[in-house]
Amino acid sequence: MQRERIGEVCRTVLKRIVPSEKQRREVEALAKRLERRVALAAKEFGVDAEVRLTGSVAKDTWLSEDPDIDVFLRVPRSIPRKRLGEVCLKIAGKATEGSKHVERFAEHPYLEAFVEGYRVNIVPCYKVERGEWLSATDRTPFHTDYVNERLKPELCDEVRLLKRFMKGIGVYGAEIKIGGFSGYLCELLTLFYGSFLRVLEAFAGLRRRLIVDIEGYYNGRMDELALLFKEPLVVVDPVDKGRNVASAVQKEKLYGFVAAARAFLKNPSVWFFYPSEIKPLGRGQLEQALKNRGSSLLFLVFGRVEAVPDVLWGQLYRSLRSLRRLLALHGFSVLRSACWSDEESLNVFVFELAQKRIPLVKCHLGPPLEKSVECERFLRKHSGRPETVAGPYVEDGRWVVLVKRQYTDAVDLLRDKLKNGRSVGVAEKISRVFRDEGFRIFVNGEIADLYEENRGFARFLTEFLSGKPRWLETVSG
Repeated sequence: MQRERIGEVCRTVLKRIVPSEKQRREVEALAKRLERRVALAAKEFGVDAEVRLTGSVAKDTWLSEDPDIDVFLRVPRSIPRKRLGEVCLKIAGKATEGSKHVERFAEHPYLEAFVEGYRVNIVPCYKVERGEWLSATDRTPFHTDYVNERLKPELCDEVRLLKRFMKGIGVYGAEIKIGGFSGYLCELLTLFYGSFLRVLEAFAGLRRRLIVDIEGYYNGRMDELALLFKEPLVVVDPVDKGRNVASAVQKEKLYGFVAAARAFLKNPSVWFFYPSEIKPLGRGQLEQALKNRGSSLLFLVFGRVEAVPDVLWGQLYRSLRSLRRLLALHGFSVLRSACWSDEESLNVFVFELAQKRIPLVKCHLGPPLEKSVECERFLRKHSGRPETVAGPYVEDGRWVVLVKRQYTDAVDLLRDKLKNGRSVGVAEKISRVFRDEGFRIFVNGEIADLYEENRGFARFLTEFLSGKPRWLETVSG
């Protein structure tokens, strides 16, 4: 009965995600025009390039609602690495003149353009033989060939289901902002397990590290594989046995997929693929929710960071980890943290603390008595200091002292330390914004004006306050 229900849900979803013949013709024609334009632009700039279509459109695993067209520019090895992005951005810009452009960054820059209503990625790589990689993107044409040689037509829709499921639960996309499953990873998992449903069953039953080695490169050599790859999910790249295709998958995305797979198999629903839209709380609801929450939410708000989106998100996540560590080192209990950006002019770090203010005095444990040298050092350091409130004294076989904290208010700590953000681990570009443009810190309901002004941020904060993945809300609701 459950299999029948799953089949019914999948058929319903497929009606929405399988491209129509008309759309196929439209996308394929645009892709061919783009290939010609890129080739002509390369010739105009004197670059002897091989231009080819890659990605989901080339493999027929694209979703009708999100047809990314990936055009790869394979250039000679004679172009230096440091000039690869610069040269190819000029070619891509010329080929898509008049379109909206967004510069992206993987290992080197590439161009995202919006042409005739479709998103197009024009990506440079070197024209090399298999295994002679000079840049990470050199593998992509080989990935396309590998999948096309093995993915039977009936499996294309299974890949589409897996992609749409992952999009629905928020774990699809290998870019830094998401840290989830790439399209190529979805294709390999479908090839290995044989269907969308079997992929879900495999992950729903996950108990320990999962290893997928389609080509059997490490048969009888699992010890070697364990030394080479440390991630909890390992999918050995069939075209490069030294690479884990799943290395970009963050743990929370992997385990989020595991949890959602279990829930879907138990209670299949279209809502996993298409969850309900986030409806931001009204201002009054927000203020009441923050008032009743019992914790303290700090919002660190700052302006534009001069960086392409992929670099920006790397800087945001790195800075978030450093600031969370800073708060914890000074005695503040960080319950949760997150960051949000419109990728243009507004960025926000959110820290949910058990409390914004903490006691002036803290207990500092010294060494156990059996460590005589360390004990002498501890006594010299803390005896008679103005910061020492009580002690040193012996408790449970070790020296202990009560000392005054330097900071009792989290806002004071952040304002002081962010005068030189680099000294506390804030990424360079963000630290520069703090220094040159400044920042603002809001506590709890003080964020209400900004919340009302920016609907994207309002959706983010509403979801953050809920704490539940959207698929869980639809299932439990």
